[in-house]
Amino acid sequence: MPAAPSDRSTLPGKGHTVLVIVPHADDAALFCGGTLRLMADRGARVVLLRVTDDRYDSAGLDEQATIAANTTELHAAARLLGISEIIELGWQTDRLGDASEVALRERFIYHVRRLRPYAVLSFDPYGAYHEDNQDHVKVAQAVDETYWTAQFDKHHPEHFREGLAPHGVYERWYFARRLTEVTTPVDISATLTVKVEAALAHSTMMRHYAHQLCLQARTGGHTLPLAEAAAAGALRPLLEPMIVAGARATGARHGLAAAEEFRVVRFGGLERWFGIGSDA
Repeated sequence: MPAAPSDRSTLPGKGHTVLVIVPHADDAALFCGGTLRLMADRGARVVLLRVTDDRYDSAGLDEQATIAANTTELHAAARLLGISEIIELGWQTDRLGDASEVALRERFIYHVRRLRPYAVLSFDPYGAYHEDNQDHVKVAQAVDETYWTAQFDKHHPEHFREGLAPHGVYERWYFARRLTEVTTPVDISATLTVKVEAALAHSTMMRHYAHQLCLQARTGGHTLPLAEAAAAGALRPLLEPMIVAGARATGARHGLAAAEEFRVVRFGGLERWFGIGSDA
């Protein structure tokens, strides 16, 4: 049975801080951009934490030019999505597989305690279907542990000397390439155009994606004119139909025109125990 679509009025809104924790600049636009714009339109303060510097995500640029371009484009996309603050950790991209999860988790705990968010959005550590990016996996695992360790008064007491305190996140919003469980499809038909424009704002990363498609096609003896044109800069004819079709296919699973899917958890899944939720 499909999950019931989320009523827009139940999304985080005025008086709520929403923290998005992602490894890469384009993750927010591609995985949850329509939903973030809806939350911002409802008055939520949306903050994005980017873990890496995306220094390798380009074709034909050196590392410093790539860092600069991807950061500038992230800010352009963030404005479209209603993101009001960007936190940069600056870790080296595509190397989080070798990073300390505990060290990464400490940074997440710190910002959760500092911002005291109502909701956090990030990758689902159990949504591993077709997930070949270890940056996604490591961030998902570290965020998942952050939820409970941020509440402990003996994890990182140095934070408390700065005036911070333990904090419990109310809503955990998980996304993935393919979720193993969907609890909350969100109707993004009103913000699909914004999602497309935010994705297109990441032109350096999207051109690199198109370049990768071309390399694969050549190995197989094919040509992909749309991808070749996108790699050269004509992104919209390739990406807009792909993003729209993906959102519509997701929506069709739930009787919606266009959607993004999430696994939303409150109280570790004990909502009904406490008499909270529509099915309590």
